Amino acid sequence: MAVVNLKTKKVVTKIVYYGPGRGGKTTSLESIHRIYRDRIKDELVSIRTHGDRTLFFDFIPFEIGKVNGYDVKIQLYTVPGQVKYNATRRLVLRGVDGVVFVADSMAVQREKNIISLRNLQENLEIYKKDIFSTPIVMQYNKIDLRKQDIPLTSAEELNCDLNSQLKAPWFEASALEGINITEVLKKIISITMLSLRGAMQ
Repeated sequence: MAVVNLKTKKVVTKIVYYGPGRGGKTTSLESIHRIYRDRIKDELVSIRTHGDRTLFFDFIPFEIGKVNGYDVKIQLYTVPGQVKYNATRRLVLRGVDGVVFVADSMAVQREKNIISLRNLQENLEIYKKDIFSTPIVMQYNKIDLRKQDIPLTSAEELNCDLNSQLKAPWFEASALEGINITEVLKKIISITMLSLRGAMQ
């Protein structure tokens, strides 16, 4: 949950990148860090598990500046994608304010995307959070693989699989090439801040 300091007019909010293993969550944060490296004070911190990674760093989103007179600080996290690290995923989700769901566009990963989204819903429920009222943006990752003729699930199919009920904003993206990574970040910050406006009155 966002920390709102009425006295100092500062807000710290938490956004988590969630999705199946090797779908591009870590690469998304690395891409953000690379794009904004001259404006990010902190280094990217990686806590490695066997064959997986969880990333965290503090990030001050310069695009939005002050919101309702508050200085806003964003904390970006990823979760481990592998099922065996579900306890870690739950821990990272504690206090989450917004989620970027990074789906793997490769056709062979279609079922894993669906399982991962269901897992997100279950883990949010542990914290009494409803996926339908939690700010969420869908990132359909790895569109760069089209150039290699690797079979991909179309955006229409991904929306049918993952977003027919959520109706969340969505973007086709490539974390590797930085395509739409900034747009996804700006959108999740925007809708997350909208959801917090009551606490900032």
